[in-house]
Amino acid sequence: MNINNLFFYIHYCNFRKFNDTRIYTNKKIVRSLQHHELIFVTGGKGSIIIEKKKVQFKEGMLFYICPDVLHSIEIDSEDPLCFLAVHFSYTHVDFNDGKWAVREKSEMLKLHAIQELKDYYQVDELFNKLVDSWNAKLPGYEFMAKTLLQQLFIAIYQNIKKQNQNYSTSLKIEKVIQYMQQNINHRVTLAELSDLVQLSSTYLSRAFKEITGYSIIEFFNKMKMDKAKEMILEGDKKIKEVAQTLGFTDEFYFSRIFKRIQGLSPSEFYSKNVHVV
Repeated sequence: MNINNLFFYIHYCNFRKFNDTRIYTNKKIVRSLQHHELIFVTGGKGSIIIEKKKVQFKEGMLFYICPDVLHSIEIDSEDPLCFLAVHFSYTHVDFNDGKWAVREKSEMLKLHAIQELKDYYQVDELFNKLVDSWNAKLPGYEFMAKTLLQQLFIAIYQNIKKQNQNYSTSLKIEKVIQYMQQNINHRVTLAELSDLVQLSSTYLSRAFKEITGYSIIEFFNKMKMDKAKEMILEGDKKIKEVAQTLGFTDEFYFSRIFKRIQGLSPSEFYSKNVHVV
């Protein structure tokens, strides 16, 4: 899932911090929600039953509760749970050929229901900013909160990636992407990239797809087409020159790739966006 294509709607945020004097009259909550919820534990005691598994709360735990999932939360009366939570919905939005498209159904976020984070200071900081922004209700707070929620997900995914045994592979994928960026005007082969990070071509191809969601050639072509759009909008190069600059010897092959990715040909993109006065 590409988080860049997700549009979030926040229903509300809630919390309980260490200096909170509120007293919980209901020590047990049993419910299912029609939206998504993230709960980040910052202290206190209690337990949650989710997906038929009971877990004791522990500082640094992150819970992702999907819609229609029955769960129950018990709170310790002497040492109540301290947490940060956000209730939200989202949809997947695409923009192609100058048109917006909203998917009827969005796949679930790639998060486990129960996750124990380590070195979570960045997640904690962003979550606090999100909750504080929502509760302050200053002008523009809804837009600010949605922006912070997206940043929060990025921080969570990065945290989980670092804990993953394949973190070294993730670093190598980042090195491959940096190399592509540095050589965007040239042709780059799979063998060349494999030698760069000392991985077999088969393993690199599979790992790249798993981490980015794109094949290597798809990702590199997308990078090239993003650069091509910049060059076309500058208006001082012909389509053939743009293709040659980006390492394409065949202008028509370049145009086919551009249209497949952008939904319209380079000349159509030019005519829609560049107006000579």
